[in-house]
Amino acid sequence: MAAPARVKPAVEDDDSATSVFLEDVLAGLDEDPKRIPPKYFYDRRGSELFEDITRTPEYYPTRTELAILTENAAAIAQHIPDGAAMIEFGSGASTKARILLQAAKVAAYVPVDISEAFVAREVSRLQAEAPGLKVYPVIADFTTPFDLPPEVADMPRVGFFPGSTFGNFEAHEATAFLRRTAELLGPDARLIIGIDLLKDPEVLHHAYNDASGMTAAFNLNLLHRINRELDGNFNPSNFCHYAFFNREHSRVEMHLVSRGRQKVRIAGRQFEFRRGETIHTENSYKYTLELFRAVAHGAGWRQAAVWHDPDRYFSVHVLVSEQPEKPEKPVDE
Repeated sequence: MAAPARVKPAVEDDDSATSVFLEDVLAGLDEDPKRIPPKYFYDRRGSELFEDITRTPEYYPTRTELAILTENAAAIAQHIPDGAAMIEFGSGASTKARILLQAAKVAAYVPVDISEAFVAREVSRLQAEAPGLKVYPVIADFTTPFDLPPEVADMPRVGFFPGSTFGNFEAHEATAFLRRTAELLGPDARLIIGIDLLKDPEVLHHAYNDASGMTAAFNLNLLHRINRELDGNFNPSNFCHYAFFNREHSRVEMHLVSRGRQKVRIAGRQFEFRRGETIHTENSYKYTLELFRAVAHGAGWRQAAVWHDPDRYFSVHVLVSEQPEKPEKPVDE
C-alpha cells in the first residue's frame, strides 16, 4: 500500500487536527444557535455507525444509489478515460467506488478521507481484492484545499463524490466545493456525483429517524468524541437526537437537544444549556434535477449525463469541467 499522503492544512498531525477540531467546537458552541460542523461525525466510531445507518431499511440513499451505479456502470464508465486516476472525496468504505473501478479501466484510485484508521482498513481490503490497482490514499478534510499525490499528476482525473454529502453544504459552500474540485482535477476533468432529490417528507423523516436508533447513536457519538479528544464532560444521556424536514429551506436538519438545564466544560471552557436548547449538527439539502444542474453550471461544470431511480429518490450525475486551462507562465529570456 502506498503511504498515506498527509496534506496541509487539513490534517498535518494529530496535534494540529485536534487543535482545529477544538477551535471549531468552541467557536460553534459560542454561536446562537449553537452548532458543530458535520464533518466531525466521522471519527472511526462515527464512520462505523454511518455504515450501519446505510443498512437500515429506512435509509434509502445508499441502496438506491448503489442500484443506479450497478445498473448503469457500463454507461458511466464510458465517461471515465482509460488510464485515469479516480479521486473519491470522503471515501469511507469505498463500496460504491468498487463498482466503477471494476467497470472502467482506471489506473489509480485516490481515496480522500479524514479518518486515517478507517481508510487504512478499507485500502488494505481493496488491494487484496485488486492487487494490480495502484492506491494512493490521502488523509485530508476534503472540504478544504489539499494536494493530490504526485503519482497521478500526469493522469486524466475523474472525481467521485457519491452519497448525499453534497447536501450538507450551504449554497456558498456547495459552489466553493465545485469550483475547488474543478481546479484540483484540472481542465476537461469529470466529476461523478450523487445528489439526493426532494421527495415526500415522510420518507425523509423515517430516513433520519430510523427505528433501530442508529442515526441517533451516530449523532450522539459526536459528544463522546468531544469528551475523548477535547477533554469534554458531556453526559450524552442528557441530550436526545432530533431530526426534521425544514420545508422552507428544503433540507433535513439534525440537532442534539438538551433535556434540561446543564453546564458542560470543554478544555477548560464552560457552556450553559437551557432545557430544549439544541446543538445544530447537520443540514442535508434536497435538490431537484433542475436546481442541481443550475448550481453546477454556475460553478463551471456542464452536465454530461444523469441517471435516477424510477421514484426519483436519488440521482447520479456526470459533470464535465468547463474551467479554462491556466496560461503557462512566461519563460524569462
